[in-house]
Amino acid sequence: MRRAGGRRALVTGGAGLIGSHLSDLLLEEGYGVRILDNLEPNTHRNGRPPWIPAEAEFVHADIRDRKAVRSALEGIDVVFHQAAYGGYMPQMAKYVDVNSFGTAQMLEIIRDENLPVEKVVVASSQAVYREGAADCPQHGLVFPDTRGADQLARGDYAVRCPVCGEPSGSVPTPEEAPMGGETVYAITKSDQERLALAWGRQTGVPTVALRYSCTYGPRQSIFNPYTGVIAIFATRLLNGRPPVLYEDGEQTRDLCFVGDVARANLLAAEGDALDGLPVNVGSGRATTIREVAEMVSEALRVQIEPLARGEFRPGEMRHLTSDISRARKAGYEPGVDLMQGIERYIGWIGEQGDVRDYFAEAEKVLRKKRIVHGVGSIDP
Repeated sequence: MRRAGGRRALVTGGAGLIGSHLSDLLLEEGYGVRILDNLEPNTHRNGRPPWIPAEAEFVHADIRDRKAVRSALEGIDVVFHQAAYGGYMPQMAKYVDVNSFGTAQMLEIIRDENLPVEKVVVASSQAVYREGAADCPQHGLVFPDTRGADQLARGDYAVRCPVCGEPSGSVPTPEEAPMGGETVYAITKSDQERLALAWGRQTGVPTVALRYSCTYGPRQSIFNPYTGVIAIFATRLLNGRPPVLYEDGEQTRDLCFVGDVARANLLAAEGDALDGLPVNVGSGRATTIREVAEMVSEALRVQIEPLARGEFRPGEMRHLTSDISRARKAGYEPGVDLMQGIERYIGWIGEQGDVRDYFAEAEKVLRKKRIVHGVGSIDP
């Protein structure tokens, strides 16, 4: 992998979890780094975080601010577009405005002003999938439909074969799986990815969309109660409250340490093997949410039994493990296992002073806005 050789990178969302670790890595590799971040209060409650490196140029601005984005793009060789509004926050219009419009406007500026950007790497998400991939005993590899709210309200959490309707087992999801996530976040991440890849084909600028698995690690906000299951579980336990499990807690996720995700971005930028493609970035391993709660509890040495109340979030997938074969062929390899990564995150939380539980109040909002439902709450 060649050295940066004086290349300049713009990292949108560069104060956030992934963007900040990516900025550090780029500086280590010899890049000049400019960060654009609006310091979203849900994530950065105390304003500018101390980890923004002095060696980077920091632009405090919103991705929707056309003038600021145009200025931030000046003299840039590579764009790492990490800025997004994320998680299960109740807003709809803001998701579309930040994620869909903000991305389209940035790409339009580069194209219409003929800026000499050599590459764009955009942060997509595993949320763009429906229910991932599954193995049906009768029909083999299938791509199930999203489970309906009426099914979940009956307490039936099974992922069923779209051909025969029988329960199916989870298998790693390849990039060829159909897109069709049904949360607002998922819809706008799909927008970001499709806009960027289509723009890259039209303009000839090499573009890569990295579909991140659930990313965690030091600097994941302890203030944002709508995103980051490990952060939410940790703050609950530290306040003497049980982790809350949706459905029955047996749904699985692919959790990937932030340092591995940062290295995947660098790999995508410095090689051409992934150009024009959506690419899964994860650990390639499945862990149940109940197991995650137990691991966080063990790391904190706080033993409180998780609470499963039969609640669910319509549109949330049951199982998703990323098939990372495409990324591996290009040289990617996850290096931090889950327990090791959780311990690193817990160590970081221990340096943050008082840690409040912001989830309890946020959960009331999610119920009120009908983002979270209980079994029996939706008529069939």
